Amino acid sequence: MATGIKNKVAIIGMGCTKFGERWDAGTEHLLVEAFREALADAGIERGQIEAAWYGSCLDSVNVGNSAIPAAMALRLEGIPVTRVENMCATGTEALRGAAYAVASGAVDIALAIGAEKLKDTGYGGLPVPFKGTLNSSWMPLGSAPAGFAQLAAAYRAKYGISKEDLKMALARISWKSHKNGVKSPKAHIRKEVSIEDILRAPMIAEPLGLYDCCGVSDGAACAIVTTPEIARALGKRDPVTIKALQLSISAGRESGTAQWDGSYVPNTRNAARRAYQEAGITDPRKELSLIEVHDCFSVTELVTMEDLGISQDGEAVKDVLDGFYDADGQVPCQIDGGLKCFGHPIGASGLRMVYENYLQLQGRAGERQLDDVRFGLSHNLGGVPFNGVAAITIVGRLND
Repeated sequence: MATGIKNKVAIIGMGCTKFGERWDAGTEHLLVEAFREALADAGIERGQIEAAWYGSCLDSVNVGNSAIPAAMALRLEGIPVTRVENMCATGTEALRGAAYAVASGAVDIALAIGAEKLKDTGYGGLPVPFKGTLNSSWMPLGSAPAGFAQLAAAYRAKYGISKEDLKMALARISWKSHKNGVKSPKAHIRKEVSIEDILRAPMIAEPLGLYDCCGVSDGAACAIVTTPEIARALGKRDPVTIKALQLSISAGRESGTAQWDGSYVPNTRNAARRAYQEAGITDPRKELSLIEVHDCFSVTELVTMEDLGISQDGEAVKDVLDGFYDADGQVPCQIDGGLKCFGHPIGASGLRMVYENYLQLQGRAGERQLDDVRFGLSHNLGGVPFNGVAAITIVGRLND
């Protein structure tokens, strides 16, 4: 019977570029920047890497549709390098490939890297794909803000939350992330924003205003993984290990039936349930030390708090307003500023989230460092609230 990969894979090195409008760098330069940091952190030589997975979603203009540009940029000579794509979970998908290769015994040391250059596309948001045979079936809405605005409307209606209370909770979420992002040197946006400015901002898709929406950025992030035994042999006494890594993909039930009321994200709940089982976590509200969630919109973060089982259904608004998810709260959320401050270079985001949890577990997060970090969870959500993908990664130290 399958038992998962808990404590079978150790992260021995990670790297992350500065996110932002990186006009100074092409995709290949971003890959090298993240890789160099990870390689130095791991304390190994390039030639010790036996396989690699490269995550890229919308960057085909710069790097094409294969893994060859990544192999060339990183000089990964003669080893298998695989390009993966899974919407906004692309970075996590790269990590999953590398982690499973190590856990299976296929290789001793593997690389996961993700990158995206989105500022070059000329779009204010994510680029719109050319219409193809699946376009109408997987994303019938005209824009991401429209889809997530509908999530907000359904959530508010289901739980009888007033428009004013919902907007205040969403504003508090954005305010919290911007406050945290000031302490993240690699974030795209490092500026506090007042609740009043957030509430007065132009409306994008009711109830989502300007500050409720994350931007797009250029960036890359990277992880090097191996077995715990090899990690200890390399001098990592209590290495960070993957406790769980789970994905859930929609098969169309949400948009094709009347079984979903639109107020939550079934994929996140499915992935979280399996991840907690794999990691041995029974009470995430008490056991998780911090979370990095896919805050493409403030309402996504709000609903995810319940989908992860940290807030009870209908109670996330209260928890947010009570400061439960603030930097000094019980379960800090987006301690580095999240997508709201980093932006969302798709191929890099999942790995960037794990990077923050990895630093926190090692006590290396600088002025945003939390006390007594035990388990960190990261969450990606791709597509729209329906017909999409959700991914959960939980990390902790080997001996916990």
